Amino acid sequence: MTIDSAAPSALDFVIEVERLYASLLATQESDSAVEPSLGGKLLYAGELDASARAFLVAGNIAGAASLAATANASVQRQAIHDGVADFLVNSLDEALRILKNEIRKHETVAVCIAAAPLAIENEMRERGVVPDLLAPGFAGNPVLASERRRLAIRSKDLTQALLCWSVASTPARWLPKLDTIALGCLASGSEPQATSRWLRLAPRYLGRLAQGIRILRCSRKIGDAFATQVQTAIRQGEIGVAVKIDFNGTAVS
Repeated sequence: MTIDSAAPSALDFVIEVERLYASLLATQESDSAVEPSLGGKLLYAGELDASARAFLVAGNIAGAASLAATANASVQRQAIHDGVADFLVNSLDEALRILKNEIRKHETVAVCIAAAPLAIENEMRERGVVPDLLAPGFAGNPVLASERRRLAIRSKDLTQALLCWSVASTPARWLPKLDTIALGCLASGSEPQATSRWLRLAPRYLGRLAQGIRILRCSRKIGDAFATQVQTAIRQGEIGVAVKIDFNGTAVS
């Protein structure tokens, strides 16, 4: 698949979110019979820059409650517009009221505080608010950082590669059909439960940021099965649009 020239930054963002998502769920105990989740965990991203945006989206997909801060009004508005943050609040008190409720219920939420991160971090320290995980590039309050390690980025699994797909038009109609095919391929294989969770939930939380792009880190067997089934669905008229598929950098359809 050759991604359209307008989309490289979107593709890079989705790949970064997937990398962070995989690293987040790698912190959980493995149980192949249960879908992993970070429900009940608090993540802190610090300043809501590009890296923090990806961290918040990855946290959403993983099921965590996430917090970030920025005094930049345009960044605040963009985060709400893109669905990166669910709530924009003015104080740590307001943020904690939302976060505590959702953490208690093991629900996903992302909150942005409209304030300078350092001031929020000092207040977090004073009030004993300690996140379970910090963004890997966290460079804020060093005392806060010393109490909980930054997220460690998981090493690449060399048995897997990146499967990408997109459609020529009407992605809202056709991508869910392709996602269903991919989920069926995963169900028939031995991929980790975290992979299915990613495919089910990433489109919801990436939203308009994904620009009609899907990615899935999986085995060659799953990638080949997906491409074969998509080609069959196109021949049979079940999918009425051109589909671009790329596995590990090589176009397969």
